[in-house]
Amino acid sequence: GTVRALGDGVRDRQVGDKVMVLARSGLWQEVVNVPASQTFPMPEGMSFEEAAALLVNYITAYMILFDFGNLRPNQSVLIHMAAGGVGTAAIQLCKTVENVTIFGTASASKHDSLKESGVAHPIDYRTMDYAEEVRKISPKGVDIVLDPLGGSDTSKAFNLLKPMGKLITYGVANLLTGQRKNLMAMAKTWWNQFSINALQLLHQNKAVCGYHLGYMDEEVELLRSVVAKLVNLYSQGKIKPKIDSVWPFDQVAEAMRQMQEKKNIGKVILVPEAQKEESKKAEN
Repeated sequence: GTVRALGDGVRDRQVGDKVMVLARSGLWQEVVNVPASQTFPMPEGMSFEEAAALLVNYITAYMILFDFGNLRPNQSVLIHMAAGGVGTAAIQLCKTVENVTIFGTASASKHDSLKESGVAHPIDYRTMDYAEEVRKISPKGVDIVLDPLGGSDTSKAFNLLKPMGKLITYGVANLLTGQRKNLMAMAKTWWNQFSINALQLLHQNKAVCGYHLGYMDEEVELLRSVVAKLVNLYSQGKIKPKIDSVWPFDQVAEAMRQMQEKKNIGKVILVPEAQKEESKKAEN
């Protein structure tokens, strides 16, 4: 959005600046009040829709792949929910490293799009055992697994790691099973949640990491350095947020349904009012 007013003592922002905002909640409205430290200047040429799609997904993907994952040339990565927000960000970031092999799980209708974006091996998790499919292509497994699923899938991810491999868990999407809360499914996911002790890790030569951007509020300098790297990559044309569709606030239910039914490829964006082009795209 555009800065409308400044608080006392704010010197590094000006009224009229175009900024991206990072906050846990409260952004589904036209006017927001946030600390200056949670704002980041938008680079030249970036649209507001792209800016809305950048921070959360790309910070998450960047820190998982590079800070925890230590992604290097000639390695392999398994990305779950590869057509979603973090998934598309992670694919683009993997492509900034030489000769990285990407496995990505998504429904079959999204495979062509994933191949175009750089996924070497799309896997339909609905009809195939993705662990078996990965093993067919790479018998030793993969170097890094990005796990937003939780439950028994975290165990499968750990078992898919090569020696010195890294599992980074950053969500529990398996808790979300449909339109209503399914307490049985939630209990099953919780019961199957992955657990391992330090001695097992020692014997396996593997790493398990947990990431939650929402609890990084106070790491201002760290986040600022990550955003600076992302802005630089954007300016070089190496990353570009993928927008699935744009919806006005009064169609928020339809926008949520787009994600719930897993129809989106990239980010679903909310805007205060529909513009002509955006409303056409939303209707399509």
